[in-house]
Amino acid sequence: MAIGLEVVLTDISTFLLTVAPIIGVILFVLGGIVYGLSFTQPAETRGKWQSTGISMMVGGIIVAAIAGIANELVTQAGTYLSSS
Repeated sequence: MAIGLEVVLTDISTFLLTVAPIIGVILFVLGGIVYGLSFTQPAETRGKWQSTGISMMVGGIIVAAIAGIANELVTQAGTYLSSS
């Protein structure tokens, strides 16, 4: 039973590591588009669009950064857990 669980968790991890950079790029691009479109909006709603666009861009950067260092985090966590 434990071997099956390990396989399932490894498959989920592999899927997430494959999809996360794509999601990061999509968020960054969509955030840029939303930010650009914010300048076509009236002054009352422009700030909402701009903050949404910037938030999407920052979220994309964070997702891409976490996906980029995920393997190193797993390696370091395994080292720390096995040494104690």
